Amino acid sequence: MVTKHSVAVKIYNYLNHTIELAELVDWCENVMVEGEIVEQDTELISEVVARIGVADVNNFGLLWKECDELLRKLGYQLDFDLKEVA
Repeated sequence: MVTKHSVAVKIYNYLNHTIELAELVDWCENVMVEGEIVEQDTELISEVVARIGVADVNNFGLLWKECDELLRKLGYQLDFDLKEVA
């Protein structure tokens, strides 16, 4: 089942560079076609994954600010740390 949490984790993984945009977009497209979305959250989850699903189109993209807003809609807040890269 696709939940608000599973969508939030995918967005987080994208922002944390553990998955690429193409993988996030593919996952969202699959959710829209085949995903079993938790019934009480169907409208919200569908709205969020539909937005991300078009992020691979040049005119749409996916900004950090948009990810933050989508996560807030899902009930999550981003916190991040600054780490020096060796």
